[in-house]
Formats: sequence, structure tokens, C-alpha cells
Amino acid sequence: MRIMEAARLRIKDLDFEHSAILIRDGKGGKDRVVMLPHSLCNDLQAQLARSKVLWQNDRDQNLPGVDLPCALAKKYPRADQSLAWFWVFPQQTLAHDPRTKLMRRHHLYPQTFRRAFALALQRAAIHKHASPHTLRHSFATHLLHSGCDIRTVQDLLGHADVSTTMVYTHVLKITGGVKSPLDSLLK
Repeated sequence: MRIMEAARLRIKDLDFEHSAILIRDGKGGKDRVVMLPHSLCNDLQAQLARSKVLWQNDRDQNLPGVDLPCALAKKYPRADQSLAWFWVFPQQTLAHDPRTKLMRRHHLYPQTFRRAFALALQRAAIHKHASPHTLRHSFATHLLHSGCDIRTVQDLLGHADVSTTMVYTHVLKITGGVKSPLDSLLK
């Protein structure tokens, strides 16, 4: 996922039963489905419990609900206050919505995650340049290295053109998957 796609996730977009995450209105205005790793399910369930506490606090204070995309607020007038439409990663504090001037809860800002990522790199003593987008590159590279076909990777990343996805094949060309004979001698 792109960082903004993750920030904008709604609770209803997580499908634990089918191990899927629905990404709505991604880059280019497209929707797509990506896999939900089983290894993240417990942490995500804990995050949803924290989100529900904030949602309930907002409801108890009769605050306006979350911002809804397009004309959904008119079509479903109470959806903005439903738990399903609440953010998976909400901000801890309320903010004024610049369009409506209402005080409401916004999703996590991408910069918040970028700062946390930089701090994690520092704490892990990783001295290579990395950003949250590096995770996206690593994801694609690992899929290709494990034999996933380029079109599947293209769909998962939400690329309109396969040539964009082909950029990730450069890492595979470095070694071609061939292991050094020296490594087998040292075992």
C-alpha cells in the first residue's frame, strides 16, 4: 500500500475472513484488493479496539462523524457516525475540517508514520537510507523473487502500466537468483 492508502483505511475495508484489504480510491482513483497477512491480524485487531474507543468517545460527545468520500454523506446521512466508516488509524486529537469547518477526527497524517518509521530505523541502528516507500519496493521485490508473476504484482501495487512494475525486476537481475558456490562450501 501507499502511505496515504494505509492512512485512509476504514474499518469496513479490512476483511479478516477472506484475508483481504480493500483499498478505495487509490492513486488514479482506482480501487483494488491486497492480501491481509495473517501475521498482522492480532495487531490489527488491537488497533481496531483502540479505534473503537476513540469512535465511542466521539459518539458520546456528539461530535460530527468522519469525512466521507464524494456524495456518500448525502446518500447515507448517518454513515459518517458509524463504526464501519471510522478510520483504522485515527488521529488522537480532533481538528477543524478545512472544508466544512466542523471539529472532527481525521485519519493519521502520513507525516506521523514517516516520523515513526525514521525513529524505528534509528532505534534498530539501520544506517541505510530508507523511507516508508522502501517497504513498498521491498514487498514487490520479494513477491517477484518468490516467483510471483509480474501482472499479479502490478495489480497488487495498483500500477496502471506494467512498465512501472518492471522497475522492480532490476534487483532480480543483480544475482539472477544464483547463489555463490562459496556459500555452499562454508556450510
